[in-house]
Amino acid sequence: MLRVGSQAACMACRNLVSTNMGVRFRVPLQKLHPLSRAIHHRYSGNTNPQRPPHRTAARYFTSMSRLPMRPPKPPPGSGGRSHQQQRHFWVARLASRLLKLRYILLGTAVGGGYTAKKTYEEWKDMLPDFSEYNWIIPDFVWELSEQIDLDKLAQALPEMEEIAKLLPDFDKIGENFTFLKSLLSSGVSLGSEVKGASGLHLLLETSGDPPLKATDSSAAATHDTSDKQYKKSSDKEKLDQLQEELLRTQLKYQRMLERLEKENKELRKVVLQKDDKGIHQRKVKKSLIDLYSEVLDILSDYDANYNTQDHLPRVVVVGDQSAGKTSVLEMIAQARIFPRGSGEMMTRSPVKVTLSEGPHHVAMFKDSGREFDLTKEEDLAALRHEIELRMRKSVKEGQTVSSETISLSVKGPGIQRMVLVDLPGVISTVTAGMASDTKETIFRISKAYMQNPNAIILCIQDGSVDAERSIVTDLVSQMDPHGKRTIFVLTKVDLAEKNLASPSRIQQIVEGKLFPMKALGYFAVVTGKGSTGESIDSIKDYEEDFFQNSRLLRDGMLKAHQVTTKNLSLAVSDCFWKMVRESVEQQADVFKASRFNLETEWKNNYPRLRELDRNELYEKAKNEILDEVISLSQVTPQHWESILQKKLWERVSTHVIENIYLPAAQTMDSGTFNTTVDIKLKQWTDKQLPHKALEVAWETLQEEFARFMAEYKGKDQDDIFDKLKEAVKDESIKRHKWNERAMDSLRVIQHNALEDRSITDKPQWDAAIQFMEETLQSRLKDTESVIRDMVGPDWKQRWMNWINRTPDQHIRNETKNELERLLKLHDEHTAYLANDEVTTVRKNLEGRAVEVDPVLIKDTWHQLYRRHFLQKALAHCSLCKRGFYYYQRHFVDSELECNDVVLFWRIQRMLVITANTLRQQLTNTEVRRLEKNVKEVLEDFGEDMEKKSHLITGRRVQLAEDLKKVREIQEKLEAFIDSLHKEK
Repeated sequence: MLRVGSQAACMACRNLVSTNMGVRFRVPLQKLHPLSRAIHHRYSGNTNPQRPPHRTAARYFTSMSRLPMRPPKPPPGSGGRSHQQQRHFWVARLASRLLKLRYILLGTAVGGGYTAKKTYEEWKDMLPDFSEYNWIIPDFVWELSEQIDLDKLAQALPEMEEIAKLLPDFDKIGENFTFLKSLLSSGVSLGSEVKGASGLHLLLETSGDPPLKATDSSAAATHDTSDKQYKKSSDKEKLDQLQEELLRTQLKYQRMLERLEKENKELRKVVLQKDDKGIHQRKVKKSLIDLYSEVLDILSDYDANYNTQDHLPRVVVVGDQSAGKTSVLEMIAQARIFPRGSGEMMTRSPVKVTLSEGPHHVAMFKDSGREFDLTKEEDLAALRHEIELRMRKSVKEGQTVSSETISLSVKGPGIQRMVLVDLPGVISTVTAGMASDTKETIFRISKAYMQNPNAIILCIQDGSVDAERSIVTDLVSQMDPHGKRTIFVLTKVDLAEKNLASPSRIQQIVEGKLFPMKALGYFAVVTGKGSTGESIDSIKDYEEDFFQNSRLLRDGMLKAHQVTTKNLSLAVSDCFWKMVRESVEQQADVFKASRFNLETEWKNNYPRLRELDRNELYEKAKNEILDEVISLSQVTPQHWESILQKKLWERVSTHVIENIYLPAAQTMDSGTFNTTVDIKLKQWTDKQLPHKALEVAWETLQEEFARFMAEYKGKDQDDIFDKLKEAVKDESIKRHKWNERAMDSLRVIQHNALEDRSITDKPQWDAAIQFMEETLQSRLKDTESVIRDMVGPDWKQRWMNWINRTPDQHIRNETKNELERLLKLHDEHTAYLANDEVTTVRKNLEGRAVEVDPVLIKDTWHQLYRRHFLQKALAHCSLCKRGFYYYQRHFVDSELECNDVVLFWRIQRMLVITANTLRQQLTNTEVRRLEKNVKEVLEDFGEDMEKKSHLITGRRVQLAEDLKKVREIQEKLEAFIDSLHKEK
């Protein structure tokens, strides 16, 4: 019984599953097994067997249908036959249902939708990812697009009738074509009209209209001899009318394109201005041309001689003097930015102009932050003046032109992106006022730029002069013989057409048949009427009017794409970027290899040193020098005063002994001694002493500064800074001016110190005696040394060293012996010999066969008496050591008159007070002023690159400089290449 119930339940589940699959049951519910009905009503939520089952039952059994079920076993005795028939019955019924048309349609719709979705996804994957460029379009553009009134925009657009007016009359053109074809096919000879037809063919080709068939032209050429008799004036008039109408049509298209370009330019300007105000300031990157210009600027600084390693493209503008180079460049830049002159040389150095698009028409120098508004005449005049000043500044004395490059960037709406270099005009003769090597210098500069294999040569030829007078064409043909990177430009075509008797000569020039020079393209332009006051807009209008009415264009001698500076700028820009894309990666590899070589050399030669370039080394040396200057303020006062006192006494001791002490002491009178000393000290203080003191202080400051720098050098100091430090020290000392106002106060202090005669205690007295003894002993040694030099070696030296006296020394020795006998007889002798004494000494020497001059006698006496006096003064000084008691109580004792001790005490006290005063001035004022001077010198040297290059030299410095530049160039080039690839 349970087995039969389970089979019934399985059948019920299958029935419900079939119901959920959309198959309708033909067996009534009442005919099912009772257990199946119970299960059905239970899980359907239907308690009434008469009600239809609820949907939940279907959902429930749908979930159950996902489980694997085994087929029910047949009842015993049936052999499974009824179950097999029931199974075949369900299969047939299911197949009949699936084959119905609606399921086929439904399946087709589902399959087609899936296929369409898959195809859409494949196409979507094939499209490039533009999400990186969302930053280009500011947010306000999307907001603006939502606010645009489409109705107003539709009203602003031209009506169809207006556009139809601009289109040519095709019916009339068709009639003319039919007439022309019949005329040619009938064998009518056109003679000169064939030439007009060829010109028509060129005009149609340049304007985009379909040209005349070659078969018609060949037919006209075939029947040329037989058509001469059918010439008629009406045929020629129709041909002229046809050409004029085609020209008018082309001009209409041209004006319409110019109007659309102008509107596009204004819209781009609005977008750039909005973006320039900071809406997307975080995301805005440098433009492609700015990145490239930075690379060229770095290369210009890195290699002033234009090394062959620099093969990056730029447009080199060359031409004869006054050929119109600058005018062409100004037309491309859309501003009169260069200084102008009538016939004289204005371009005296290369000018690199980086052209790029921007919201405002402005110009800026590489090393300046000022922007020149090119829409204002006063800014244009200031820019021209600045360029002229920079050119004249770059030219060295005695020269006419310079190879130093002036870097200028020009931005504006609609300007083509490129980098141009305007070179000085090529001359044939050196005129008065020029350097003798001006011609050769210009040739050398031009060749240096043109020999770059990736440089585009823009060759400017004056069309108003004879082509045979051109110099630049030969130069260009030498540098680019195959013309693979040369663009030829014929200027002043209006004057050429007016002056030339044969206009076909212009055609020969622009077709490259007149010059041996080859070029990629040939252009003819007009850059104004020759007036310096013309604006760019007026020149453009004049150029356009000229070519509209020119027979050169009408007769087919020139093609439309070969005229106007606008077409020229487009062609040059395209050629420039093509050259950049072809060569920039190769140049990046060259700099990568150069960087590897330099890094290898540094690792081998300087493995433990950092790669510091000249500027970094200068900053390091600057900090060291400032530390050395600051260390001056750390010198102790005792050290300053000791040095000052010692140096001041060395400077004034000779004057004190020779001019003050000895003249006063040799009077042998106490009153006279004091009077003489006071007078001489007063004179000395008023005139010499303050100046000497300031000189000593200034020299002491210099010596201490040099000493500190020398001591700092010994502490693992880099000897690469020696030259710089010496130059900074010399320049700082040279600029330092001592405060002269301190001299008056110093004079008063010294005068008061010398006026004081009161020694208050015994230590001061002893110190004065010691000072006096040291001074006198020093002078006594000097005097004895002089006497020894006068008389020569004594007997011991002569015996030991095998030397003899000279005849003069022998006379001096005899004179000395005679004068010493005189001093022994007269111990209190005065400082000077009397005339009779000189005569007596002379006669005594003559008695010993010694001829002597009276001057020699007096000179020898001076040194002998000086020694004698100093010996007596030292002996008196020893006696005065016990004379302080008598001095303090003013006792008068001839043997203990120690006025000389008081004098030396006054001198010593003056030295101490002066040293103290100078020390205060040094530490409070002069050291700080010297430190300030050192900082100023360092700042000045830091701004002078030539000075730094001269003071910080060596292979190590140059290698670090090269490494820094090459790395910077490589990084800039890689950034530029990445941006270039993204732009593609």
